[in-house]
Amino acid sequence: MGDVLSQSEIDNLLAALNSGEISAEDMKSTGEKQVKDYDFARPSKFSKEHLRTLEIIFEHYGRLLSTNLPAYLRKNVQVEVMNSEAITYSEFSNALSNPVLLGVIEFTPLEGNIILEIDDELGYAMIDRMLGGAGQPLVKSRDFSEIELIIMERIMNVCTNLMIEPWHSVIELEPRLERIETNSQFAQLISPSEMTSIVTMNIRVGDVEGLMNICIPYSCVEPVIDRLNTKYWYSTMKEKDIGVYNDVIEAAISKAKIPIRAVLGRSILSVNDFSNLQPGDIIRLDSKVDDLLDIYVGNIKKFTGLPGVSADTYAVRVTTVIREE
Repeated sequence: MGDVLSQSEIDNLLAALNSGEISAEDMKSTGEKQVKDYDFARPSKFSKEHLRTLEIIFEHYGRLLSTNLPAYLRKNVQVEVMNSEAITYSEFSNALSNPVLLGVIEFTPLEGNIILEIDDELGYAMIDRMLGGAGQPLVKSRDFSEIELIIMERIMNVCTNLMIEPWHSVIELEPRLERIETNSQFAQLISPSEMTSIVTMNIRVGDVEGLMNICIPYSCVEPVIDRLNTKYWYSTMKEKDIGVYNDVIEAAISKAKIPIRAVLGRSILSVNDFSNLQPGDIIRLDSKVDDLLDIYVGNIKKFTGLPGVSADTYAVRVTTVIREE
């Protein structure tokens, strides 16, 4: 509440105005307050529905990582979404340690960047695998060298490109890895009070386990925030005619060529007898003339049959189908 003037102060002020010592214009306030519109129907924060949809998106992303990363790391990779939460950017940045692996990703066509953080021990294990090692983390943490950062840039580029497909139902993304930071102080991309969504994923590479955090600022996904709900998600999914798919798959499989062989019998020879074989020699088999032959599809025994001929060509007539669960 403003100060209350006494009667003497009011008299002195009026006298100064009458004498011209103070003008009325000088007493007007020239400061203007900046007012920002606030939409109560769409507050600047992530709802539980938004977080749940982001979990669905990154569950798909995790399956892609577990499928594609083994091609580079030559080891089994397991990815699991742990949780998602909405916090301010200052809370996220304050929790970062040094050194840290931060991939700054440009989320085109959306404005702004997201941050991909990989646990440093997990990063060292990936680098070790890329260089032909067993994939073990360092005993004592240290700064990443330039060569190690170049190797990690290749891995992060793979992780960045894999984001296109999971976000397809929301927006056609063209993400690009802008840079890698190892110091959290150089990753002040947005206001500390900006709300962000943190999706935490647990990644296991062989015996080494670590976390990957994806920091998504609200301002970045604000243009498509209405699409981050399960109703929109399922409504945009195209209905698939299972019957049509069955017909297509059946037609494709019917054209596939697979090797089939019939085994007349088996025999055991010494190396000496085998090396002295000549045209006309007879090899005694362990089967009789009227025994059924084993017929293999690939390396799997599927039929039995009898030998014969068909149009001057050796043939086998199938007598039994072997059905094994």
